[in-house]
Amino acid sequence: MSDKPSVLFVCVHNAGRSQMAAGWLRHLAGDSIEVRSAGSAPAETVNPAVVQAMREVGIDIADQTPTILEYATAESSDIIVTMGCGDACPVFPGKRYEDWKLDDPAGRGVDAVRPIRDEIRARVQRLIVDLRPTA
Repeated sequence: MSDKPSVLFVCVHNAGRSQMAAGWLRHLAGDSIEVRSAGSAPAETVNPAVVQAMREVGIDIADQTPTILEYATAESSDIIVTMGCGDACPVFPGKRYEDWKLDDPAGRGVDAVRPIRDEIRARVQRLIVDLRPTA
């Protein structure tokens, strides 16, 4: 792992869980960790309830665009965090993987998204401590 580790968050549509995780990591770690996110079957836009839930905590992800998971992005990432992408996520020997079991915010209102957002924040905070124990 380089001085600046890279984390790739992956979910199916790259419109909910992975976007919230990337938003939290950018917000909490600043530029000390490279943040990436992608989806195995990306949606056209980020879920509006997800955007609203993140905006409530001062993080604006409205300008993010769901992105297709590319082999090179996964291969060049130090840590790959999957969130329900199943067999569509490539596996690379020697990579660190975490699979976060989280409810899918797709089709849910902001009231249902808030607990998912908060759980993602807690997991991102633990990830930061693990990557940057002196931070």
